[in-house]
Amino acid sequence: MGRHLFQAHLLKKEKKRKKRELMLRRRRRRLRGVTSPGAPELRRAFRSEASLEAIRAHSQPSKDTAESVGPAHLALYNYPTFASAYAALAAHLFHRRLRRRLLVLPFSSVEPFRLPRLYLPHFNQLLHTLLSLLHGGLCCSWNKNSKFYRSSRAGDFEASGFQTCYLLDFIGPKKFALELSRFIPSVIAFDHRQSTLARIPHLGHCPSNLELNIDTTKSSARATFDYFSRKLAGIKSDSDISEKLLDQEDERRVFNVLKYIEDADLRQWQLPNAKEFQTALKDERAKLNCITNPLVFEQLLQLDVCNLLSRGKSLAHDRLEAAGKLIHKPFKIQLGRGLYGECLAIRADGNSKLSHEIGLELSQRSAAAGLRPIGAVVFMQRGLLKVCLRTTDNTTNTAEIAKAYGGGGKPSSSSFALRMDEFNAWTSVNS
Repeated sequence: MGRHLFQAHLLKKEKKRKKRELMLRRRRRRLRGVTSPGAPELRRAFRSEASLEAIRAHSQPSKDTAESVGPAHLALYNYPTFASAYAALAAHLFHRRLRRRLLVLPFSSVEPFRLPRLYLPHFNQLLHTLLSLLHGGLCCSWNKNSKFYRSSRAGDFEASGFQTCYLLDFIGPKKFALELSRFIPSVIAFDHRQSTLARIPHLGHCPSNLELNIDTTKSSARATFDYFSRKLAGIKSDSDISEKLLDQEDERRVFNVLKYIEDADLRQWQLPNAKEFQTALKDERAKLNCITNPLVFEQLLQLDVCNLLSRGKSLAHDRLEAAGKLIHKPFKIQLGRGLYGECLAIRADGNSKLSHEIGLELSQRSAAAGLRPIGAVVFMQRGLLKVCLRTTDNTTNTAEIAKAYGGGGKPSSSSFALRMDEFNAWTSVNS
């Protein structure tokens, strides 16, 4: 009896596997006419051939220059945060002042650098067999030259020879910093988040070569500038080396920007026109990848608070004006089929970038109409409706609605995805 049940279970598994294989073949046929992305060696992504080649180049200098440039150092910054980019600027300035080799790379959770994994031939073969059964043969090419094999075992930094690694505005996923410290003599991390502070006890015993600077009272950018400024001032070297990272004019400009970044990072919002500053700063975010933009540090040095505030005010005015023109015929919806009251909504397909401004305007109109002071902006995103909720009322919490439908956000600003049939039930009040 038991054997028959086991055989039936295996037969059921085999049918499911064949069904997945059939679906995979159909999907491949549909995708034959689709243009493939560029070859990996030509793409300059986070863990691309360009970045890996940079690691190899810095860790293996030529014999002629090895003695003059000294050991290599590495700085990974938490792309795309401005705090991490300015922290990377501080590391760049410090090492340039002392003529030390430094490789700066963006680190992203989208495709992070990998640490070496344990390699046991029989275990890996067994794992491959299980993955093949689970994914319908997706991992069928298990050989030493396959891309899957190489990417799974890649020890991006193990044989790099870096003397120091700086983790700027993050400590890495899971035990990334701890793993780095096993083969890099000195690992120094900076972060300001309460969530990071809560993770520290779970890391276990930290070795003496791992230095975690977690200060929730200042941004990572300011903490890093303070660290390298003290380090530079304490170095007794040639008299031609400046004791400051920046000259007076650049220092004033950079530190004014850092004040606004810190004001937002610590969620203080105490500086004048902080929202307008952040609006303008967002336009600079696309420049923060030093792999695709080698001039990023020169550009960061030139950012000026006055210019950013002026640009931010202009952008905010233009966006509010554009949002006002789009609100022609708002309609009433029952939030959660009436569980959370009623408010005004609008479809904004093609104008999702203005969802925040539209939502704020709708919130005021909704309150004036005697409804909840919430504005709902709805548009299609990846086959589902995305609902963005905004409010100008300090006592209203939109996040409770978003969380009930698998979304999230802040009391004043939240969002979630919704099926069309469910949203139609919300709008039945208009029929």
